[in-house]
Amino acid sequence: MKVIFSKLAKQELDDATLFYNMEYSELGKRFRQEVKAAAKRIVEYPEAWSVERGEVRKCLLHKFPYKLLYSIESEHIFIIAVAHQHRKPDYWIDEYKT
Repeated sequence: MKVIFSKLAKQELDDATLFYNMEYSELGKRFRQEVKAAAKRIVEYPEAWSVERGEVRKCLLHKFPYKLLYSIESEHIFIIAVAHQHRKPDYWIDEYKT
């Protein structure tokens, strides 16, 4: 199954990568690897993670305080947001509805 990132999720991934690279060399690369690993786990077991709201599920990253918010579509996994776990918990909802 294919994974598609929303425009918002792509921007959040890029922003977090830049932030982590400024904190420590190569940390942004590790963050991206962790996101990729989480996306792979989602593809393998899409219904394994808890529901965040409605049809949207969340997969927590192991080494970073982020979660992937996603929906299971007929032909792909749609990553709605790469969300920090401790900031503005429901900010992504308006973006998802559009």
